[in-house]
Amino acid sequence: MGPLLNVVDVEATCWDGPVPPGQTNEIIEIGLCVVDLDAGERVAKHRVLVRPQRSKVSAFCTELTGLTQEEVDAGLRFAEACALLGREHQAGSRPWASWGDYDRKQFERQCGGGVRYPFGRSHTNAKAVFTEAHGLRRRPGMAQALRHAGLPLEGRHHSGADDAWNIGALVLEVLARGAWPGR
Repeated sequence: MGPLLNVVDVEATCWDGPVPPGQTNEIIEIGLCVVDLDAGERVAKHRVLVRPQRSKVSAFCTELTGLTQEEVDAGLRFAEACALLGREHQAGSRPWASWGDYDRKQFERQCGGGVRYPFGRSHTNAKAVFTEAHGLRRRPGMAQALRHAGLPLEGRHHSGADDAWNIGALVLEVLARGAWPGR
């Protein structure tokens, strides 16, 4: 197996309108796709459910992500999920990518409360790389990028694990063009 890249996509608590008083956006699912950059293939797909501490899963959020409060209540605490990423997925030493900067910034925000940040410094904004590789003027959403690249959307959109898997396919498409950074 060649060098591996962790592709991460998170789902967070969300509302149809303003954030309710006393609540905040919190990660409730971490999706991870492992990409073998030499073999040019996705080699693993993982899903970690995370129990929010200061917010509840709204009906809007359940409709969007498919996740219910009961499901995430059975998940790991955020600190445990971060430790798992390091222990089982070498998140601290393996480069990682996400579609845009939301996922990275959400981890940074939530780790600001004393939780050890699970990732190393090598993060790639796959949306920016895809946009440049395709000569686009605007950065597309993931589903739009899949259509542009002629790739199918696999699974459920707004499922962290499925979105990470689909972003992994976009990474491979850019890699095949010879446009992935450092390759």
